Amino acid sequence: MKIVVLSGGRSTERNVSLSSGVKITNALRGKGYEVALVDSFLGQALDPSQSVEDLFSTQLADESNLVIADEVLTDDKINALRTDGTRGLLGPNVLKICQAADLVYLGLHGEDGENGKIQATLDVFDIRYTGSGPLASGLAMNKKFSKEVFMQNQIPTAPYITTKTADVDESAITFGFPVVVKPANGGSSVGTHIVQKHADLKESLLDAFKFDDDVLIEKYIKGREFSVAIVDGEVLPPVEIVVTQGWYDFQHKFQDNNQTQFITPPELDHETLEALNKWTKATFKALNMENYGRIDFLVNDEGVYVMEANSLPGMTPRSLIPQEAAVVGINYADLCEKIIQSKWRFYEDQA
Repeated sequence: MKIVVLSGGRSTERNVSLSSGVKITNALRGKGYEVALVDSFLGQALDPSQSVEDLFSTQLADESNLVIADEVLTDDKINALRTDGTRGLLGPNVLKICQAADLVYLGLHGEDGENGKIQATLDVFDIRYTGSGPLASGLAMNKKFSKEVFMQNQIPTAPYITTKTADVDESAITFGFPVVVKPANGGSSVGTHIVQKHADLKESLLDAFKFDDDVLIEKYIKGREFSVAIVDGEVLPPVEIVVTQGWYDFQHKFQDNNQTQFITPPELDHETLEALNKWTKATFKALNMENYGRIDFLVNDEGVYVMEANSLPGMTPRSLIPQEAAVVGINYADLCEKIIQSKWRFYEDQA
């Protein structure tokens, strides 16, 4: 089977995606798949003597530099990487290469990887790919709309408001302070702030607006943080994220440090474990997700809160879903293959 792994892209999580892409590529090549690793935004130049088929290989890629830089990439910085004068979501030859594959493994993260644009484009060209479809991807990516879906389906989540302006009256925040400010479309906690008082709100909003035109102001829920993955209908054991200093921001997620612990499996009472399982399935279903995904939770004495859904969870050396899979004996390469086989069966059932 020929697989294209799409990574990179043009979101603020571009560097995260590049790391995921190399790991996924080597995992699948190690399984015997012929894989082409392609940066969806920069594309792939092809000289006259080169065939698309030449890009597919079983030779392992270099993993010597998978460190994810702390730098948050802006649109201008990402656009400057493409020097051939072209514009748009996909770089040169990306569609041509994808059409030569049996399946595209979406190793993309962030707005333009998870918001449904890539998925819709591939659908138009009848190209098979991993993860959820365009609608589910867009709903999961947009925290404003996913929150509305949660509330319509009685899925417990933190109270919130949305705003398109940095001038928000304190009376509009009926749930009080502290609050969490986050871009409606975004990931990896980029542009996200915990705000203790109204006087500090505007500055945080202005930063969040660098990444999206819609911003959520959400009640801060103090509690234990969990993430639960679901793959091919199977809910994996939760992982607990424990941060001893600060909170689980971009640096804590992707940089080696002694301030973040991942506990798998965590100590949980049966009732809480059942609730996490229940709301993972309910969230996945409500958003019409398919193949695989990850749901993030906060848990305290008042209950379980669904914070957000991830339609293309990270697959970096520090990502959560591989850690959860390992608890039930699924190694990294087997996890990648399981995702491929699950989505292939989905397409075959639809044929």
